[in-house]
Amino acid sequence: MKNKEKLNSFEADTDVILDSFRRNKDSKLKTLLGLYKGNYFRLFMAVVLFAVKHCPVWVLPIATANIINIATEPDENALRNIIINVAVMVVLVAQNVLSNYFHVSFYSKAIRSVEAGLRSTMVTKLQKLSMTFHNEIQSGRLQSKIIRDVEQIEGLSSQIFISVLSIIMNIIVAFAVVVSSSMTVFLFFLGTIPVAVLIRTVFRRSINTRNRELRKEMEETSVSVVEMVELIPVTRAHALEEVETKKLSNQLKKTAEKGFRLDVIQSLFGSISWASFQIFQVICLGFTGYLAAKGTILPGDVVMYQTYFSTIVNQVSGIITLLPIISKGMEAITSVGEVLLSEDLEEPEEKPDIGEVKGNIEFKNVTFQFHDADTPVLKDLSFSVKAGETIAFVGASGAGKTTILNLVIGFLRAQSGQILIDGKNIDEYSRKSYREHIAVVPQNAIIFTGTIRDNIVYGKENVDEAFLNEVVRSANLEELISTLPDGLDTKITEHGANLSGGQRQRVSIARAFIRNPKILILDEATSALDTVSERKIQESVDRLVQDRTTLIVAHRLSTIRNADRIAVIGDGGLLEFGTFDELMEKKGEFYHMRTLQG
Repeated sequence: MKNKEKLNSFEADTDVILDSFRRNKDSKLKTLLGLYKGNYFRLFMAVVLFAVKHCPVWVLPIATANIINIATEPDENALRNIIINVAVMVVLVAQNVLSNYFHVSFYSKAIRSVEAGLRSTMVTKLQKLSMTFHNEIQSGRLQSKIIRDVEQIEGLSSQIFISVLSIIMNIIVAFAVVVSSSMTVFLFFLGTIPVAVLIRTVFRRSINTRNRELRKEMEETSVSVVEMVELIPVTRAHALEEVETKKLSNQLKKTAEKGFRLDVIQSLFGSISWASFQIFQVICLGFTGYLAAKGTILPGDVVMYQTYFSTIVNQVSGIITLLPIISKGMEAITSVGEVLLSEDLEEPEEKPDIGEVKGNIEFKNVTFQFHDADTPVLKDLSFSVKAGETIAFVGASGAGKTTILNLVIGFLRAQSGQILIDGKNIDEYSRKSYREHIAVVPQNAIIFTGTIRDNIVYGKENVDEAFLNEVVRSANLEELISTLPDGLDTKITEHGANLSGGQRQRVSIARAFIRNPKILILDEATSALDTVSERKIQESVDRLVQDRTTLIVAHRLSTIRNADRIAVIGDGGLLEFGTFDELMEKKGEFYHMRTLQG
C-alpha cells in the first residue's frame, strides 16, 4: 500500500535532494541523477515504455525495404508477405497510443515530483539560513533561483530522460540493424562520430561561458524588476517614471545583449553541425546507391540504409542542438547549489529547547560588529531587564538600538559576551523554541495577501473566537472591523494596500497579542504615523505591554514616558540608564534630546 502511495505521490525527499548536492558537488550530472533517488522505478518503466512506443519508427525502414524488395522481385507469396509487413506495422503503430500515455505518466510524475521537491527543499533551506545571508542577497535573485533555475533543471531532466534517451536508442537500433546487414556500410556510418566530437569540443567552452553570463544577468534583471515594482509609489510621486524606465531598460538591454551573444554562438554551432551531417547524408546516398548498382545490396536496402543513416544524422544533430539546453540546466544546478550548499545556517547544529521563559534579559559584555564595518556597533555592553519591565532604547541613528533588538531576537550573533534569558545563554538553546515566547512589532507592518483574520492568527491554529475578538478590541481594531463588509474575513490586497498605515500597524499589534508572548519587541512602532493613529496605537501598546518584558526603540520620546527605564545608546554602549524623570532631572544626553523635540 505504501509503495502504491509513493508511486502516486508528487512528494520528493528533502534529505535525498540535499544529500545529492552535498555528495556530488563536483559532478553536476551525478547531482542530477541523485535527485531522482526514489524515482528510479518510474524512470525505468518510462524507458521500457519508450522502447515499446517507439518501435514503429525502428521497424518501419525494415518493412519498407522488405516491401520494395518484394515488389522488385515478386514471387508467388508476394501478396501474403506484403500483407504481413503492413499488418505488423499497423499493430505497432496502434499500440503507440496506450504505451505513450503510460510512458508520459511515469516520467512526468518523476520529473514533476523532483521539481516540486527542489523548490520545497530550497524554501526549507531559506528558512534555516541566517539573517545575514538574507540581508546580503537580493530577494529577486532568490526568486530567480527558485522559479527560473528549477525550471531549467526540470527542462534538463526532460531532455536527458526523454530526448537523450530517444537519441541513444535510435542510434543503437540503427547501428545494430546496419551491423547485421553490412559491415561496410556500418564503417561508413562510424565516420560521423569524430565530426560530432570535434564540433562539440570547439564550441563547448564558449557556450558554457555565455550561459553563465546570461544566468547572472537574468538574476540581476529579476532583482531590478522587483525593486522597480516596489518603488512605483515613490517613482510616481516624484515624477521619475522616465528615470526608472531608462534604468530598467538599460538592464534589459544588457540581458538582451548576453542573450544575443548566446544565440549567435548556439546558432553557429547548430548550423555547422547541420551542414556537416547533411553532406554526410548525401555522400551516404551516393555510396549505398553505388553498392546497389554493383549488386552488393538490394535496391530496397538503399532506402533502409538511407533512412537509418538519416536517423543517426538527425540524432547526432539532436544531441548538438540539445547541448546548449543541457548547458543551461547544468548552470542552473550550480545556481541552486549556491543556496542548498550554503553553510551560513542560523542553527548549524541541533540544540535543546529553552523550556519555560519568564522574561529576564541580561547582556554581559556584549560586543557586535558588522563584517563590513571598521568599528563595533556595540562594545562590552552590559545591562539587565527584569521580567515584566518595559525598557526603551533611544539614541542617534546608527547608535545600535535596532542591533540590540536583533541580538535579543537572535537575528544577529555577538562576537563576544553573552545574552542571557532567565540566566540561560541563548546561543546554547534552540532559537526556534525561544522565539515561540516572543513577539515583534516592526516599524513597517508586514502584511501578506489574505484576510485580516489570516494576518492576525498567522502561525496559530484553532484560535478561540472569543479570544480573537478580545485581541481585536485590545488592538483598537474593533471599529475598523465593524465597517468592513466581511469583517475579519475581509481580503487584504498585496502589502495591505487597502489599509492605512495605522490600520496595518494595529493588525501587526493584534498579531503580537494573539501570541501572548513573554517578551515583546517594539521597533519604532509609531514613528511613521499621524497623531490620531499614534494615539490609537499607543493605547494598544499600553495594553499589550502589561505583564510582559518589553523592549522598545522609539524616536518620539514622548511615547516612552511610561517605560520603567530608558537606555540612552551611544558610542557603543550605555550613555545613560534610568527612569524618564531621573534622566530629565540629570539634564544629560536624554534631557538634551527631549528638549530638541519640544
